[in-house]
Amino acid sequence: MQMIHNLWKYKYHLAGVAFFASSVALPVAAQTPGLAMLGQLERGDWQLTDRDGGMTQRICLGDTAQLIQIRHQRSACTRYVVADGNAQVTVGYDCGTAGYGRTTIRRETNRLVQIETQGVVRGAPFSQMLEGRRIGACT
Repeated sequence: MQMIHNLWKYKYHLAGVAFFASSVALPVAAQTPGLAMLGQLERGDWQLTDRDGGMTQRICLGDTAQLIQIRHQRSACTRYVVADGNAQVTVGYDCGTAGYGRTTIRRETNRLVQIETQGVVRGAPFSQMLEGRRIGACT
């Protein structure tokens, strides 16, 4: 009888640990962790130049995580970190019906980055290689 009681206690203990682990892991997975490399980039006015000779755009970079979703800037997306290094990060994101993407940002300096992003926006695939350069303060 004592053995059965101990098995029930063990079973409930494991169930409690599993519940705690899943309740802790789920909210963390839905957020983008710190990505320390992005925190080192200088805020301000940035110019993003398509390395294939395409368009150039400017953004006022307040939150450096804006560089992750260049083609989905106004979309609410769930992000997940693929790789988080001192000089390079890769983040995937899913924006529901707006599309999804995967972006790699490589820091050359705190004012110069190389960005590779690809995914789907409004049903159409995209792939871009950009150079991001801080050009001054936001106006």
